[in-house]
Parts: sequence; C-alpha cells; structure tokens
Amino acid sequence: MKVGIVGASGFTGAELLRLCAGHPSFDVHVATARSQAGREVAALYPSLAAVYGGTTLVEHTVDVLDGLDLVFLCLPHGQSQQMLPDLVDRVGLVVDLAADFRLVDPEQYRRWYGKPHSCPELLESFVYGLPELNRAKLEGATRIAAPGCYPTAASLALAPFVRSGLVQRSGIVVDAASGVSGAGRGLDERTQFTTADADFTAYGLLAHRHTPEIEQTIGAEILFTPHLAPMSRGILATCYARPVADGQTMTTTSALELLAGAYRDEPFVVVGESIPSTKATTGSNAAHLTARVDDRTGWLLVLCAIDNLVKGASGQAVQAANAAVGLPEATGLSAMGVYP
Repeated sequence: MKVGIVGASGFTGAELLRLCAGHPSFDVHVATARSQAGREVAALYPSLAAVYGGTTLVEHTVDVLDGLDLVFLCLPHGQSQQMLPDLVDRVGLVVDLAADFRLVDPEQYRRWYGKPHSCPELLESFVYGLPELNRAKLEGATRIAAPGCYPTAASLALAPFVRSGLVQRSGIVVDAASGVSGAGRGLDERTQFTTADADFTAYGLLAHRHTPEIEQTIGAEILFTPHLAPMSRGILATCYARPVADGQTMTTTSALELLAGAYRDEPFVVVGESIPSTKATTGSNAAHLTARVDDRTGWLLVLCAIDNLVKGASGQAVQAANAAVGLPEATGLSAMGVYP
C-alpha cells in the first residue's frame, strides 16, 4: 500500500516512519512537514537514517497525497479538519492522530477546544480507532480517528468494568502521568530539560481536553487529572471507581478475572497481578493492566501502562489501519518492549 505521513517531522510522525519501515504492506511514498520541509529525514532523526537516508520531507499539500492508499495525519489539533474536506475523496484510507474527529458531538468539541468545528458534517463518517473496544466498526472503515494517549490507557482500564455494570457511572477518578514526548516536538518551557528534570507536576486541572473523549469511550463521568513525569516516553493511568451498591461483591480476584476475560484474545493487552511499568512497554504496542479491590474502602483500583507514542498514538494508528484494510492487527507491530 502506498502510504503518506503528513506531519512526519513530529514525534508521532517519526514513530510512524519507524513502524512503517518494518511493516510488510505499508510503503511510505510521501512524508511531509511544514517548518521542516526540505530537510532530510536522516538529518532530523538519525535513528531513521538506515531506512530513510535518501528521504526528504516535502511541504504538505493535498496534491502530493492524491491517489495514495493510506494517509496518516500527524498534525496539531485543529489542522486536520482544515485539510480533510479536500483530502477524503482523493485517498483510500485516512487515519487522523489528532483530536479533530474523535468527539461525536460537535458541541463537545466547541466546549473543550474553544472553537467551532469547521466540518462537523464529517464527524459521523469517522470510526474511533481503539481496536480492543471498537473492532467491529473498524473493518472496511475509510476514515479513522486514532484515540488520544491518555484516553487509550484510561479506557482500556475502565471500560470492562463500566460496561459490565459493576461500577458506578459517576465519581470515577483518573490520575495519569505522561512522559514529555506527549507534549510534542515543539519548544515549550514546560518540557525543557531544566524544567521537567527531577520534577513531577499536574496540569490541565478540571479542564483537560481528553476528559470528554474518555467519557465518550467508556460511557461514564470522570474526574481526570494529568501529570507530567520526567521521562521521555510512557503513560501510567491510575483509575478509581466505586462498585455499584446493589451489585455483586467484587474482589481483587474477580476484578482480575474480568479484565483477563475481556482481553483474553487481545495480542497487545497483558493482564496480571504485577504492577504495570511504563519502561516495560517502551517501544511496544502493548498495554499492561492490573486491578485491585480495597476491602477497607470498597474502591476498585485499575492501572494501565502504555508507551504514549506507540499504543498511545502511532502504533495504535497502524493497528487500526491494519484492521480496516483486512490485515492481521499485529502486522508490523510488537507487543514486546525494549529493555533496559
């Protein structure tokens, strides 16, 4: 398949270049950038030099993508919707890694992103690309909205419990920490080494834009607090929920059994008693999960670790694209992390 990566100079674009290089069916024909247009991929990312040594980033326009089988959009939030109306009929499959087409309700987009959606008529045509929770709708899809990194971790942790009716659909708390690559490649004082090193801080209090996406995916109300951790990659989501008052008694054993049953056939989900570690998922498309039930307070505790650039972004985009075009979902992806 002829592949285009729009915004290939960013972290998610670079990760897609890496993953496509190991994919037997995805051949990158076009890699675009804006400020980095004209620069060689190998000069920007020496780690990709062995495969992309002769590849130069080109200015992203719709014309250079015309006729491609698959296009990944790795643009800042708000830019995909400017390009999509002219692009959708020119290519076979579009996978958008930004938030532009994740929310079904355009009013929710306006509320959380602070401006009206420019092409709300296209929202219904996009399929939410979290295969473990939305696989049935991905087969044959031509437009996919790849989930955010925080929503991926939180939704994988909470969805089995919410959907089973075992926990209350309000009062759910999600505390999650991300590595600095989650903020993108652009310069930001908050993510500079001197600011982020040896520090741990919360941000986006009560107003983080991933809140409605998590709520839409799991079908419950949450209070979400993200944190910035001094690491390059990874997300650890720690989620808390109250069991329903008149439901069956949940134990740690039964909670783990429910998780294991929900993801029994999933190649990229690991469920066990071990506490998930972000380093264990580095470079992989895996999600590591565990659960506990506190006999003293009655709370359910569920944890999920992922690599924010792979399962939280580019790897998931490839997995969803595989599902859409009829390839095995694991094609070109690894469930094994790089360690140490």
